[in-house]
Amino acid sequence: MPKQPNLFFASLTAGRFFRVIAPLLLLYVLPMQAQQPSPASSDVAATLVSEQISWNTSPVSEPAAPVELQIAPKNDRLFFVLPNYLMVENRDQFQPLPVRTKFTLSAKTMSDPVTASFLGMIALMGQARNSDPSYGQGFQGYSKRYATLYANTGIGTVMTASVLPTLLHQDPRYFQLGTGGKWNRVKYDISSICITWADSGELQFNYSEILGDGVAAGISNAYVPQNQRTFGNTLGVWGTDILLNTFCNVAKEFWPDIRRKLHKPKPLD
Repeated sequence: MPKQPNLFFASLTAGRFFRVIAPLLLLYVLPMQAQQPSPASSDVAATLVSEQISWNTSPVSEPAAPVELQIAPKNDRLFFVLPNYLMVENRDQFQPLPVRTKFTLSAKTMSDPVTASFLGMIALMGQARNSDPSYGQGFQGYSKRYATLYANTGIGTVMTASVLPTLLHQDPRYFQLGTGGKWNRVKYDISSICITWADSGELQFNYSEILGDGVAAGISNAYVPQNQRTFGNTLGVWGTDILLNTFCNVAKEFWPDIRRKLHKPKPLD
């Protein structure tokens, strides 16, 4: 939702640097850091990494049956509607995604008719509220709102699921925990925003998610209305995207449980 300009941050001369230059520099600096993390950053993530390992490792009492490796996730639509290409229910199905597949899944998500329709509904709601008067009304105002929303979503999706996962050799998928108490699973969902699996099968800090959302927020300043091009607004968009993706992880975690209950056959009388 468009926000009012932040007069304090708009007065900062360094705002333009952080909006435009800094996100691009991060694309070059942090991939190197991802390969050779400093001891300090390793210590900070140590607790989350150990928790992720414990959540994704369970004792096996007998040899597991062979499973078919899943390279391209199926589109198990959330609530039977929303596109959901980046989720894996069985951790044993893990296999690194080819670079082409990472970009293909982003393209499928953004070209899905439900995605286009859903964003159209949000743009229509913004039109009804006159969320930012600078867009105007009528078809022209709606077109601007829709184009801005679609660009924000598309750039964020490509950055977090394709570009940075390719550069950093990280897996953009969400791997469902599927077991344990509800609160334990919610904590796993939250930690997955910060910790992800590398293509090598190791746990790493989720640069793809955190940086991808930040770069997308910075790029949006090239086309949003002038009154939204503030450092404060950019930080707000960045934080909102991370929060929304966290809620999305929660939905992905519990959706298979809901789906199974809905498909559970009723007992015969």
